[in-house]
Amino acid sequence: MSAPWPAARLIAADAARRLLRHLWPAPLTERTRNRAYLRERLIALPLLTAVAAVAFGWAYAQIRADTTALRDSYRPALGDLADAEMSLRIADREAERSLAAGESVRLSGIGKRYLTRTTRATQSLNQVARSGALTTAERQELDVVSGLVVDYGTWIDFAQDNVGDPPLRAAGLSYARSMLCTPPVPARKTDPGGYPSCEPGHGSDATAVVDRISALEESLRGRLAERAALGGGVLAAAGVAAACLALLGLGLWRTQLFLRHRFHLRVSVPLLVASLPLLAVPFLTADAVLAHCAQQRAVTTAHQLSGATSPAIEATVEERPFGTPDPRLIASLDARADRDLAGGRLPGLGGAAPWVVPAGLLSAALSYATLHSYRREYVLISRSGAAL
Repeated sequence: MSAPWPAARLIAADAARRLLRHLWPAPLTERTRNRAYLRERLIALPLLTAVAAVAFGWAYAQIRADTTALRDSYRPALGDLADAEMSLRIADREAERSLAAGESVRLSGIGKRYLTRTTRATQSLNQVARSGALTTAERQELDVVSGLVVDYGTWIDFAQDNVGDPPLRAAGLSYARSMLCTPPVPARKTDPGGYPSCEPGHGSDATAVVDRISALEESLRGRLAERAALGGGVLAAAGVAAACLALLGLGLWRTQLFLRHRFHLRVSVPLLVASLPLLAVPFLTADAVLAHCAQQRAVTTAHQLSGATSPAIEATVEERPFGTPDPRLIASLDARADRDLAGGRLPGLGGAAPWVVPAGLLSAALSYATLHSYRREYVLISRSGAAL
């Protein structure tokens, strides 16, 4: 029963030796046969070039695609969600102040800021829906949030219509506010700036508008952090590419030495041309590192979009339009994230990602054609009786 195992081990060992010899031929010595050496290089160099190009190109393209997704989809969606939440809370305080004025609100209305901020919140939610960053379930949740915002405005209108009846006015405002956010326990009367306290709920308690927006923000931040992290596939591809590129560089150099010693070529120009794409590898690697660092900074900014800003800070945009913007403003944080993601690259490499694999495969084809021509020429000369 154990007899097949030694034979299987011998077959596996022989296959491994053959594979190793084809992937990386033996060192060049005086006893190395020209035909065998060229045949081995004919297999090894194009294969290493193709594998390195595919692995490196895929990893580089993934990093650049992550930057594009963060810049064009995830970051705008998070900014719009934060803006919608703050706008609704600012509008809520404006509604409370206006309704407290009593009968005068019938003529003057609730206030321009209320209308501006509720409209802005609706527009921000619509932009989130068009961002492409949400899953199907999140889109449905966003539709619920949009419906609740409409209902919130309906109850504010109810309070305005019954402003002369204090109990009905208070009931309408109270119900509208309960739809907007869940007060913290123990409840605080106001946040800094006089805004009513609002603490996001969790689980089954997360039913108010702010609760649902906070849940969407948390989910988006998690996916943004996942896109910004180097996944296992990218790391594995980078490792394979690094090993293949190291072997390829050494193999091209040794092949040039072989051709110089045995074929008396000062340098093989086609092989030299085939190795030119290797010069771009350090620049592309540096570009990928810069992109990854920019993605990590964007993750930090994404957390600040919900944790560092507040309605009081956001209100300074309207109260001090020509002043120095607070660095914790949503607009300032959005601009910082955009600058980070846009600056996380080397100049001139904007469209390089789609060309990495084709350039590598073209280099592999050129290496194969060059070595094949050298080997065919050697075989023809050796058959004609030339002494080599």
